[in-house]
Amino acid sequence: MTKTAAIIGGGVIGGGWAARFLLNGWDVRVCDPDPEAERKISEVLGNARRSLPGLCDAALPPEGRLSFVPHIGEAVEGADWVQESVPERLQIKLDVYARIQAVTGGEVIIGSSTSGFRPSQLAEGAAHPGAIMVCHPFNPVYLLPLVELVPTPASSDAQVATARETITGLGMYPLHLRKEIDAHVADRFLEAVWREALWLVKDGIATTEEIDNAIRYGFGIRWAQMGLFETYRVAGGEAGMKHFMAQFGPALKWPWTRLMDVPEFTDELVDLIAGQSDAQSGAHSIRDLERIRDNNLVAMMRALKAQDQGAGALINAHEARLRTGTVLAARSAEIDDPSQPVMTIHRAVPIDWTDYNGHMNEARYLDAFGMATDRFMELIGCDAGYIAAGGSYFTAETHIRHIDEVHAGARITVQTRVLAGGGKKMHLWHEMYEGDRLLATGEHFLLHVDLATRRSAPAGAAVDAALRRFAEAQAGLPRPEGAGAAIGGGR
Repeated sequence: MTKTAAIIGGGVIGGGWAARFLLNGWDVRVCDPDPEAERKISEVLGNARRSLPGLCDAALPPEGRLSFVPHIGEAVEGADWVQESVPERLQIKLDVYARIQAVTGGEVIIGSSTSGFRPSQLAEGAAHPGAIMVCHPFNPVYLLPLVELVPTPASSDAQVATARETITGLGMYPLHLRKEIDAHVADRFLEAVWREALWLVKDGIATTEEIDNAIRYGFGIRWAQMGLFETYRVAGGEAGMKHFMAQFGPALKWPWTRLMDVPEFTDELVDLIAGQSDAQSGAHSIRDLERIRDNNLVAMMRALKAQDQGAGALINAHEARLRTGTVLAARSAEIDDPSQPVMTIHRAVPIDWTDYNGHMNEARYLDAFGMATDRFMELIGCDAGYIAAGGSYFTAETHIRHIDEVHAGARITVQTRVLAGGGKKMHLWHEMYEGDRLLATGEHFLLHVDLATRRSAPAGAAVDAALRRFAEAQAGLPRPEGAGAAIGGGR
């Protein structure tokens, strides 16, 4: 049954939460007094639809239903989760929690997006304090996986487990803090860097752009995949962290930073920083900057995904959960009707598959059809174990027809049928669709190969039987248009 999330406060963070829940199959109700809330969230959702589904090589669940309601009680009635993202004013939050719990009681967790308040402050005077906990995300919420989870002392183990399960189910990472502290963990790092950066600009040491360059060209890239301590462990060489601490520990006593000394926010300092920032990024609108940011985040996280490191490892784990129980997880014997084409790909087009024309690059059609072939090979038993034992299929010939264009974020499926198969040969026909719209066809002829001799050889008995099962069952289907055509001959 579809779950429902109530989003109280639909600003940048609330809108990001709405997108994250919605694109993971939850119904979402948004309550925000801003008359522009629906427009703003629709724009955030547009960016999320373009970027989030492309992180995974498995399709997200069908999108939930989005609605906007005027009253908090209407938003939270029957909700399975409430996410509060109202302004950072403690009394406003306390008033909102009282109104929420007047409807939900203590049955539904209220996650607060607060970046600074401790959960004990948020739960002060609440009828059900254990249901209120910090669930602090990072912008953009629909892409970045970190959520700082800080329960109150009154929160039960079961409530914490529910919160962790919900956050993980959204493809995010719950960082469960053992103790509460002002500003939690990540923002304390950001505050330290921010203070130091303000001094560097004020004292004329570096501009805003130069400081950003120091981060994005240097330690920022390392932190994205190793974090702080693992980076420094590597810096210690073969002797590891102890050597690093011994070598650089004395520097902690040197006056390198001004972390405890904050520059006064004068009009002159504000104008200086704002002016440099405008010169650095003013040529782009905020929506342009968001899309540039999203493009880069998706590309970097997909690179980490290929290495199963950092945020990429989280995406792989979420993708494995998405695949469980789908038709794509089935084996040959589990396909009830082999007489029909088999869905071998069901996914979104990632941003890094698009080209200068704004649509999917022609090489990625081959990539997608290659994945479809690999999936069909797994389906008939030519999987990693079979290949390790010395047998596989090699592609000998490919013909792709590009029928229509498709853009980033689009959900595509590939339907695969067997035109002929048995012995050494496998002749596949792939059709790629977005909904009912045919995008491309791929015709692939493969030979079974003995990996020891690197020569063609008959397939193993089980693989051969599974392949023939499809070939024989599909032999009566009409021959697809374009099959066997020479270049330009099927259009």
